[in-house]
Amino acid sequence: MKSILLSLTAAMSLHAAEPTSNLSNLMQTGYAPVNGLRIYYEIHGAANPSRPLLVLLHGGGDTIITSFGHLLPLLARDRQIVAFEQRGFGHTADIADQPFDFENSADDTAALLEYLHIGQADIFGFSNGGTIAFQVAIRHPKLVRKLIVASAVFKRDGSYPWFWDSFANVQLKDMPKQLQDAYREVSPHPEKLQSFFDKCVGRMRNFKDIPDASIRAIKSPALVVVGDADVMRPEHAVETFRLIANSHVAVLPDTDHMKVTSRTQWLVPMINEFLDAPPAN
Repeated sequence: MKSILLSLTAAMSLHAAEPTSNLSNLMQTGYAPVNGLRIYYEIHGAANPSRPLLVLLHGGGDTIITSFGHLLPLLARDRQIVAFEQRGFGHTADIADQPFDFENSADDTAALLEYLHIGQADIFGFSNGGTIAFQVAIRHPKLVRKLIVASAVFKRDGSYPWFWDSFANVQLKDMPKQLQDAYREVSPHPEKLQSFFDKCVGRMRNFKDIPDASIRAIKSPALVVVGDADVMRPEHAVETFRLIANSHVAVLPDTDHMKVTSRTQWLVPMINEFLDAPPAN
């Protein structure tokens, strides 16, 4: 049971600590009519000509706040940020007859940026959002200036066998209460929690490896982040680092999956330095 709960909390990545609620830099909210959806989005911080816009892709089972509540206000001090909730997540209603998959979510990301008239941006994906970020960089390479992936796998070997095994018989009652409450609080259809849960689990059961060659073909400089006690193996972060040219890797000490994006004292300066660095020669 412990491994099931850890897997769920990782795949539906709620953090153990309460995220910050001071989002005073929120500039705009809206719903984008793209790909048959009304995608909920938020724009934080003022546009900064010297610092390109940053797009945040939340983890599985999450909302903007549960993935990035700690980081978002700090990052938005110096750059404009677009954060949104994927199909079926948070404020964004689902399409009933379609499963969750990473490719569709990548295409939704591209469509949202087109709707907002954003031709290129930096992309930061956490957990399942990082897997989506890989797909954005592969399927829509011109959109991605720089790429940040935290606790994100591109193939099954990137996580431990027990992680994948635990999805075989998981049930809604195993889903952490905090995640259930977060869904019910903001979803336009809180009564569809069971369907949401089933689709989240189904996406993990049906996870398909991204070929090494596709990761190697990513041209955007990348920052790869993992916790030393993460459900993602540190070796996989190093493998990702070696496949993507002009990339960097950071292993956060004493950090499990649920703590990764709350390590603001490390991540904020690391992210700002990476994003502000001039292109490599």
